[in-house]
Amino acid sequence: MAPRPHWIFGDQLGPHFIDPRHGGPDAHAPLIMIEARSVLRRRRFHRAKAHLVLSAMRHRAAELGDRVTYVRAETYAEGLERALGRPTHRAKAADEGARLTVHHPTSRRARDFAAALDGVEVLPARGFLVPHAEFAEWAGRHGGTSLRLEGFYRWVRERRGLLMDGEEPAGGRWNLDHDNREPPPRDRDTLDIKGPWRPREDAIDEEVRHDLDRWERAGDVSFVGRDGPRRFPATRREALAALRHFVTHRLPGFGGQEDAMLAADPVMSHSLLSAPLNLGLLDPAECVERAERAYRAGDAPLNSVEGFVRQIAGWREYVWHLYWHFGEDYRHRNALRHTAPLPDWFLELDAGAVTANCLSTVLAQVRDTGWTHHIPRLMVLGSRALQDGWDPEAVTDWFHRCFVDGYDWVMLPNVVGMSQYADGGLMTTKPYTSGGAYIHRMSDLCGPCAYRPTDRTGERACPFTAGYWAFLHRHRDRLAANHRTARAVHGLDRLTDLGELLDETARRGDAAP
Repeated sequence: MAPRPHWIFGDQLGPHFIDPRHGGPDAHAPLIMIEARSVLRRRRFHRAKAHLVLSAMRHRAAELGDRVTYVRAETYAEGLERALGRPTHRAKAADEGARLTVHHPTSRRARDFAAALDGVEVLPARGFLVPHAEFAEWAGRHGGTSLRLEGFYRWVRERRGLLMDGEEPAGGRWNLDHDNREPPPRDRDTLDIKGPWRPREDAIDEEVRHDLDRWERAGDVSFVGRDGPRRFPATRREALAALRHFVTHRLPGFGGQEDAMLAADPVMSHSLLSAPLNLGLLDPAECVERAERAYRAGDAPLNSVEGFVRQIAGWREYVWHLYWHFGEDYRHRNALRHTAPLPDWFLELDAGAVTANCLSTVLAQVRDTGWTHHIPRLMVLGSRALQDGWDPEAVTDWFHRCFVDGYDWVMLPNVVGMSQYADGGLMTTKPYTSGGAYIHRMSDLCGPCAYRPTDRTGERACPFTAGYWAFLHRHRDRLAANHRTARAVHGLDRLTDLGELLDETARRGDAAP
C-alpha cells in the first residue's frame, strides 16, 4: 500500500515535522504544501511578516524537491482538492480509512478545518516540549485554574532534566529573574556585544517581494509596515546558524539586561529565535539543550542560560498550552470592560505622529522590522493600550498581525492574559503597567523626550505616568482588593492633582500622546 500523503502547514517547516521516528508520516510519504492567498486577505499583516512566511514556505518546498506538491491557491480547501485530485468533502467508504495526515495545527481555526475534512488524520502536535495529554494531567492536579507559570516551569525543568543537578535546580535556585533586571548602561547607546546573525536574501526572496508588490498594486491584499531586507531565518540551515551565533556570541551577556531598552539597540542581547521557532524551523529542545551545554562548559553564566531556558521551556510552552486549555471563549474575555477602538495612528504604525519618545521609538521598530523584544511589547505598547482602555480583542489582533513571530496561539494568552489583564487574573496576579519612572529606569528613552517621567500634569506630563494613575483610578475598587496592587491604589489618596490629571487625560482622548 502506498504511504498516505502528509500536509505541511506554513509553520511546520522543520525536519521534525516529517520524521517518522517521532510520530510523523511515513519516510516516503508524498508531501503537500499550500500557499493560500485567503490567509493574507483575512488580516492586514505586516509586510515583513508576509514576506518571511512565504519565503520560508517556498524555501522549504525547494529543499523537498519532487517529494512535495506545492500548490498556490485561493484557499486551503481548493489547494487540497488540486493536490489530491478529488474534493476534500467527498464522503469516504466505511473501509477506506484516513487518506491524508497532518500534524496538529497551531490555531483553532486550522485545527477545526483539518479535523472536519473527510479522510484526514490529525497527528499529535510537534514543535513543543510537552504533549497535550501531559499538560492536561498537570493542569488537572492543580484544579485547572491555578496554573501559574512558576509551577509549570519547575515541572517542565524536572520532567526534562533541564538545568538540574540531581533533584535540585542548577545553582540552587529555580528563578534568577532578580539577577536579570539590570538597567541599561548609562555611558553608551548600544551594548558591547557582537551583533545578531542576519540572513542574505536570494532569488526566492526576490520572487516573494515581486509577488507581494504585484498583489498589493492589484488591490488584492493590503499590508502595514515596511519590508526589507529580511531579518530572520527562512530555512533550517539559516535557523541553525542563528542559534549557534546566539549561543556563542550573545547568550553570555543575555541575562543581566534582558529587560532593558536602548533606543539605538532594539535587539540588545536577545536571540531573535522566536520567529524561526514559531515557523517550526527550530525545535525548542535543541535550543534549550544547546544553551545548557554552554553553561556546563563554562561558556555562559547561569543567569543568562536560565533566563533563556525560562523563555522557551517556561513561557513559550505555558502560552501554547493555555491557548488550548482556556478554550475559544478566552478570546472574548474583557474583565476590565475596555471597549475603546485602536486609534488610527497606532493601527498605521505612525511613529511620526507620536511625541512620547518611548512609544514613538518602539512603534517605529515595529513599523520597520515587525519585531521588538518583550519589554517594549509589554511595558510600552501593551501598557499604552491598557491605560487607554482599548478593546483587548482588537489589541490581540494587532499584535498577531504586526509581529513576525505573532500567531493566534502566541498572542491570545500573551495579550488577553499577560498584557491586557482581560482574563481578570487567570494567567497573572496583577495588571502589568507602570508610570514613566519604570521606563526611565530601564531605558535611555526618557532623556530626549518632550515629556518628563516625574510630571503627572501640565505640558510636560508623561502620558505613561498620567495614564498609570488614571488607570488605577478607573479600576480602583477591583485593584484595591488585589494584594499586589492595593498599595499603589492607596497612593491615589496622596495625589493632590488627581482631578486635574483626570481632566487632562480625558481631553487627550485617543490622540497620539
